[in-house]
Amino acid sequence: MNDLIQTFAVYALPIVLAITLHEAAHAYAAKYFGDTTAYAQGRMSLNPIKHIDPIGTLLIPIVLYFVGSPFLFGYAKPVPVNFGNLRNPKKQMAFVALAGPAANLVMAFGWLVLGILLHAANVGEEFFMRMAQAGVLTNLVIFAFNLFPVPPLDGGRIMTSLLPHKYAYKFAQLEPYGFFIVLALMFLKVLHYWMVPVMTIAKTGLVLLVSPLTFLLN
Repeated sequence: MNDLIQTFAVYALPIVLAITLHEAAHAYAAKYFGDTTAYAQGRMSLNPIKHIDPIGTLLIPIVLYFVGSPFLFGYAKPVPVNFGNLRNPKKQMAFVALAGPAANLVMAFGWLVLGILLHAANVGEEFFMRMAQAGVLTNLVIFAFNLFPVPPLDGGRIMTSLLPHKYAYKFAQLEPYGFFIVLALMFLKVLHYWMVPVMTIAKTGLVLLVSPLTFLLN
């Protein structure tokens, strides 16, 4: 039980920030490109309560953890976007979808920098180092997962935007089944073959970006 409490304490802030800024970024991008649906519903907010889904964000991951599930799964309350309100719906759909994962990549970078600074300052409290590491991992997981190219995930929206109209329409029809497709791929551990390479590439890029800072501090 103590291990569970410690893990919760370490991951709580990174997860809340990752979910909140991911969804707020979608809302901001949608408003920027002409759709105020999410803004009107108060979703362009840094208040976590606006984005947390009691079942998807809390109940499902907790139940899966306690039943010893081989995978954990959860989701935030989706930001409502009326793509028809965008000034250029097909093209700008991709930018709105990409805003969430991009926010997670920026946060992963921030947590990575924090970890480097804590190490350079010889901060002896392990809790903060673990939190920084959890922040990097959490955001990379959310980044990679949401880029998986199946609607309604962000990657699916991006794919729909990039495909020619004829194929985009057919691909978008997968959306009602997307949740079950992803769930099955997670259960069969097939999604692992997407997550690991994408996370590895993203982390390698971030490490390269912070390498000048690491060099200076060492």
